[in-house]
Amino acid sequence: MLTLVPGAMGGSETYARALTRQFAGARQIAATAFVPLTAAGFSAGIPEIVMGEVRGGPSVRERLGAIGSAFLHAGAVRAAMAAAEVVHYPFTVVVPTPSPRQARVHTVHDVQHLDLPRMFTRAELLYRRSFYDRAARSADVVIAISEFARARIIELLGIAEDRVVVAPLGVDGTKFRPYFGPREEFVLYPARGWPHKNHARLVEAMTILRRRRPGMRLVLTGGGLDALGELPDWVHRRGIVSEDELRRLYRSAAALAFPSLYEGFGLPPLEAMASGCPAAVSRSGALPEVCGDAAVLFDPTDVAAVADGIARAVDDDGTLAARGLARAAEFTWQSCADAHIEAYRLATERR
Repeated sequence: MLTLVPGAMGGSETYARALTRQFAGARQIAATAFVPLTAAGFSAGIPEIVMGEVRGGPSVRERLGAIGSAFLHAGAVRAAMAAAEVVHYPFTVVVPTPSPRQARVHTVHDVQHLDLPRMFTRAELLYRRSFYDRAARSADVVIAISEFARARIIELLGIAEDRVVVAPLGVDGTKFRPYFGPREEFVLYPARGWPHKNHARLVEAMTILRRRRPGMRLVLTGGGLDALGELPDWVHRRGIVSEDELRRLYRSAAALAFPSLYEGFGLPPLEAMASGCPAAVSRSGALPEVCGDAAVLFDPTDVAAVADGIARAVDDDGTLAARGLARAAEFTWQSCADAHIEAYRLATERR
């Protein structure tokens, strides 16, 4: 995980953190994590090797710097992981490349840059095509986090179906616990300020909603929210919050809004459902697959539809909350880890 930037990678970071904890108790494998200096201590539960010469950051330049320094010290990394049968890259970027005798597994969270290239700068597109696409095509096994992502990977990257396995993400039911009591007058949207997260339309939709519920506020969490520019005074830009604070927000929000234009999976709706929070989410990407009939679905490009969907979630009589709780229980990190272990076995068989 030498390109890991704690606090800046959204759901992919939650996924990697959960895997290290699940692997700590796994009898079938012995896992070791390799992280940059800036992510020391990330891998609770399994042995962690910190590459002190590697430091990363969220910008393309900083990511390239981390990749460059990892390549410069590739010999030391390869020597440290020489005993491994399988090398897994949960953030897709291969730094450094493993020994030819080692099986290689890559997680590809989505191929949004191929489906929605307009959402990326030229530098970001070049980065992804260079370090994501080529790496995935050379892997023994590619892990997709949803059936939607698997289908897009197969079609757009031209990878054989038998090389792409699905490992749906999970939610920790011991942390995200349901609350069915009174809720406060705010709608929650936990998402980084990336273009595909569709914040501008959400603010427009909330403006419509507030015509009949003038006290309703919008609470935004996540990094990069300064990029959204000036916002109405009823929008609370909280930025990156602690896990405890995020859980409190799920338990107290009137509803979760998730108007994303593209998701390879979509963890926040699942976390909201596990917390008893009614959810209104986009019909895009993997979200319908993840949410099923346990959330209100809407067209994220239609502001009026977004407003109506949120209103229906806010006015929920308890039906959505009950369905959401049952739906969230179907997704566990243990199942996700088990799917990874099977993928590792498949990768070794392909050698």
